[in-house]
Amino acid sequence: MMLLAGRYRAALRRHLKAGRTVKLQPALRLGRRAVVLGLETLELARMHEQALVALRLGGATKGTIKRAKIFFAEVISPIVETHRAARESKTKLDSLNETLNHRTLELAAAKRQLQRGIIGRKRVEGALKKSGKHDARLLKDSLQLQEVLRQLTHEVLTAQEDERKNISRELRDEIAQTLLGIQVRLLSLKQEARANTKGLKNGIASTQRLVLESAKSVRRVARELGN
Repeated sequence: MMLLAGRYRAALRRHLKAGRTVKLQPALRLGRRAVVLGLETLELARMHEQALVALRLGGATKGTIKRAKIFFAEVISPIVETHRAARESKTKLDSLNETLNHRTLELAAAKRQLQRGIIGRKRVEGALKKSGKHDARLLKDSLQLQEVLRQLTHEVLTAQEDERKNISRELRDEIAQTLLGIQVRLLSLKQEARANTKGLKNGIASTQRLVLESAKSVRRVARELGN
């Protein structure tokens, strides 16, 4: 820093001696060097004051003081530019951080939504799986019930068929007995006709009643078979 202070005094002296034709590149190089060394504006201001004292410019003219101010402004311009760039970088960094935070929140929200979706999908899969088992059980029960109904229907039809057979057998037996009785009465009437006409009439009437009773029995059994 002492070396830079000496270079500063020498550059300022040449600058003031040169008058209006002086160039500001030496002041700009000093400022850039100060940036490399990490110096700030306040430190360069002290260095400038010390150079003014060393050069004994306390009673300098207004033109000389103005040129000295121009020199100092050129020296600190790299620092000012650096600060400006730093502020812009900070602004950009803050904006990037804000964007990053926003994206992070969006990502977290999307992650939570995805997790809820996964949980919901698992629930639906579980419900479908249970429903599938339930439907399979219902189908099995339905098939078993159909089999029971089929067996019951078969048993009922079998019982009805057996009942029809029994009724038919009873009908045959009853008709046979009735016909046999008619046959017996006819033989008896044949014999009575030879000796007793009155007895013949009574026998014929009895036989007719027997025939009517047989017809009634046949109709009754027929109705039962129809039902």
